[in-house]
Amino acid sequence: MEFHLSFSTIVATSFSLIVVVFLLHNLNRKKANRGKNRKPPQAEGAWPVIGHLHLLGGSQLPHYVLGDMADRYGPIFTIMLGYHQALVVCNGEIAKECFTTNDKAFATRPKAEATKLMGYNYAMFGFATYGDYWRQARKMVTLEVLSQRRVESFGHIRASELRVYIKDIYDRWVLNKMSENSEMMKVEMSQLFGKLVVNIMVRIITGKRFSPHDEEGDRFQIVVKKFFELMGAFVVSDFIPYLKFLDVGGHIKAMKKMAIDLDNIFGAWLKEHKLIKKSAEQHESNHQVFIDVLISILQSASEDEFPGFDHDTIIKSACQQLLVAGLDTTSGTLTWALSLLLNHPKTLEIAQNEIDEHVGRDRLVEESDLKNLVYLDAIIKETLRLYPAAPLSAAHESIEDCIVGGYNIPKGTRLMVNLYKMHRDPNIWSDPLEFRPERFLTSHKDTDFKGKHYAFLPFGSGRRMCPGIPFAIQAVGLTLASFIQQFVLKNPSNEPIDMSETFGLTISKATALEVLLAPRLTSNMY
Repeated sequence: MEFHLSFSTIVATSFSLIVVVFLLHNLNRKKANRGKNRKPPQAEGAWPVIGHLHLLGGSQLPHYVLGDMADRYGPIFTIMLGYHQALVVCNGEIAKECFTTNDKAFATRPKAEATKLMGYNYAMFGFATYGDYWRQARKMVTLEVLSQRRVESFGHIRASELRVYIKDIYDRWVLNKMSENSEMMKVEMSQLFGKLVVNIMVRIITGKRFSPHDEEGDRFQIVVKKFFELMGAFVVSDFIPYLKFLDVGGHIKAMKKMAIDLDNIFGAWLKEHKLIKKSAEQHESNHQVFIDVLISILQSASEDEFPGFDHDTIIKSACQQLLVAGLDTTSGTLTWALSLLLNHPKTLEIAQNEIDEHVGRDRLVEESDLKNLVYLDAIIKETLRLYPAAPLSAAHESIEDCIVGGYNIPKGTRLMVNLYKMHRDPNIWSDPLEFRPERFLTSHKDTDFKGKHYAFLPFGSGRRMCPGIPFAIQAVGLTLASFIQQFVLKNPSNEPIDMSETFGLTISKATALEVLLAPRLTSNMY
């Protein structure tokens, strides 16, 4: 009897163990399957067909809307942009995962009507799909214009253009003082910064320059401004393809016309430089402007090196890419930086004292001085933290399935990194809403622009990050330092400068920046 009971107990125990093992195996298999199919949380409020587009098209700018969603759903979630799923990332560690482990997976750009119609059918390498053409075009532009060596070689262009515009301001101030008997003159700076940067870019590309009051230059700037507006326009068919025939808002029609206008401009430049390419002054490559360098490179290039586009299209699209990458971002950063300084006069005073100490008032500040102006560098970094040119980084699209933050992300998902939210993360930045350049001299003194500090990515990161960092920093640094050194700068109002934003291809100030200024150096310095 005892044996019978022991045997029964053994059988029952063994059977129970088998059942438990079987159940655990099934449970683990279900968990594993759930892990493979684990999806990020999706924001609520999606409507049929349009998804979450209605939430992003209201009065509140998209980076604010998505930032509020992050407070509710966490630092990684998805939204539906009509037909397309988008992954929204609002955290530096998760962004790092996207731009390191999954850098190749997110290496392409989503297609859009603006870059198709106005960007030579995606020939502009910044918007090109990932592949051989993108690699070759980016390499060519980076080496010939945006490398540190080439950026330094263009220093005389930046300096001479800056002096022309500052001299024009000084001459107007003299006339204003005589007529108005006033020591201070009001200047609209956002437009001036735009004209200055246009001239710098056009001289680098073609050698051509516009004077401060040149009608052709004014017309060109109007065309460029309209181009940027259309690049940032909401095109319904980008998100709901079968509505393309409606052309809601008339943007597609306007883009087609803009494409013709731009092609006429770039085509005329190209034709002119082809005709003069063999002239004596073109022999030294260091003196060649960008369009001449491109002509030389492509003359000796095989068809396989730049697949999919003819050489003229490659040249015109590369010139257009430089304008897109350099114009609004540089002039916008200058406008934000000066606005912040006018709202923080003590910071402006510290910056002026630093320039006085390292440069003095007996000569003009030069690009070689910038390495010693550490507080100015901190001001630029803090400006880019609070007001990155693209608070939602340029969209990426996954070319393969990948895992981000433990979630399965399918091929074809768009990636939106909310820099606005990341740059204001209170876990990373103390007093994140405050303008405090000193943080980049203390707690964040080792933080730079180069895409390796993932809580601070004003130029992006990974293989699709902006290659124009050296150019942008030199242009912003010299221009800002020159105005701080050479002028007394004051807010014309008793109220703080309006810091409201407006949405486009980049985020810019919603209102013009007006400044009261007066010369700070002796007259012979102008």
